[in-house]
Amino acid sequence: MNLIDHLESRLGRIMHGWSYNPDGRPMPFRVAECSGGELPNVNTYVTVGLSETHLPSRVSDKSIHQELMISVPSDQADGPYPALLQQIGCHLIREESALLRGDVVGPYGPILEGSPLEAFYASLPVHHDNDFAVVEPDEEGRAFAIALTWLIPISRSEADYVAKLGWDAFESELEHKQPDLLDPRRAEMALDF
Repeated sequence: MNLIDHLESRLGRIMHGWSYNPDGRPMPFRVAECSGGELPNVNTYVTVGLSETHLPSRVSDKSIHQELMISVPSDQADGPYPALLQQIGCHLIREESALLRGDVVGPYGPILEGSPLEAFYASLPVHHDNDFAVVEPDEEGRAFAIALTWLIPISRSEADYVAKLGWDAFESELEHKQPDLLDPRRAEMALDF
């Protein structure tokens, strides 16, 4: 299955797309907004074409092909998500480094005005079935698999928790406390560390 069909099979139809950055310069990849998928009242922004860049892993000799995604409630879908994905994706290309599970991007200040969330946590797209996380090579000639990386908005203290105790401890807290990870304005979790 090609990338677009794979994305639309779970995330819904692509409603909008961006090929230029906010300054009007062409981007090395696009950002698409999907709506009407498996998660009701959720819009997902996803890079399309970032996976054409071979990004080395910091922890192995693997070359990773990945696309990034941010999912938010439809009533909060008017945020700066395309620009955020463009910035993060371009940073990965410049640094020549893949974003791995448990990595934190930021904190760089509130993602949205008035939100306590200032960073993104890289995870598997667990709101969907296991088959969604990887786009297998296709019959149209793409010889590599594509990893889909879900960027979860987190607070500064949550980012500090990941840095001090690791991603496995953080994911245990997520499982235990069950915050609404789709809400970019959710309250930060109370964490002991």
